[in-house]
Amino acid sequence: MHELITVNEQSSIRIAADKILYFDPIHIKGEPHDADVIFITHEHYDHFSPDDIVKLSKEGTRFVAPSSMQKAFAKAGIGDGMTTFMHPAYSAEAEGVPIDAVAAYNLLKPFHPKKNGWLGYVVTVMGKRIYVCGDTDITGEAKAVKCDIICVPVGGTYTMNAKQAADLVNIIRPETAIPIHYGTMVGKPSDGDTFAAAVDKSVRVEKKLSF
Repeated sequence: MHELITVNEQSSIRIAADKILYFDPIHIKGEPHDADVIFITHEHYDHFSPDDIVKLSKEGTRFVAPSSMQKAFAKAGIGDGMTTFMHPAYSAEAEGVPIDAVAAYNLLKPFHPKKNGWLGYVVTVMGKRIYVCGDTDITGEAKAVKCDIICVPVGGTYTMNAKQAADLVNIIRPETAIPIHYGTMVGKPSDGDTFAAAVDKSVRVEKKLSF
């Protein structure tokens, strides 16, 4: 299943399964216009890029975003009538894909306050639960997630660092862990190796970013 997942940059993820899913698209090359569902975790510029969303959208593309982003979507002219706005701990479905919304926030840092209602998502694709964490720390909500694959930020500064991300993975114990959010805008390219070395050997680590 993990071979269907690619990471473009930062937290820009594509899952090419029965439906084509994108998460936080940024720096998209070309204009593929192939997205069935586009998920946005929060409104920071490296996660919510209207220009990149336009490159991926086609007739019938559905959007999923935090409820707190309704004004941002309206201002950008995106997803009118085609967006599912979610609160933490809510469940929904888009294009037949089951979705669980997970709160994503910092515990001590100021960048992603819990009150903003920003999200990570667990999507069920081809029988596998894939958790795309969003920008988060090791929270109670994150530790409670049950998933087969996790896409977890490891770059530090605004999120968990590599060792903290490994701690979360070792608590959740998915089949596969994919490090994201490092090596370009934040974090070092070596953070992926640091993360992999700290993850329990029972979990497969797949590094999708190349530098």
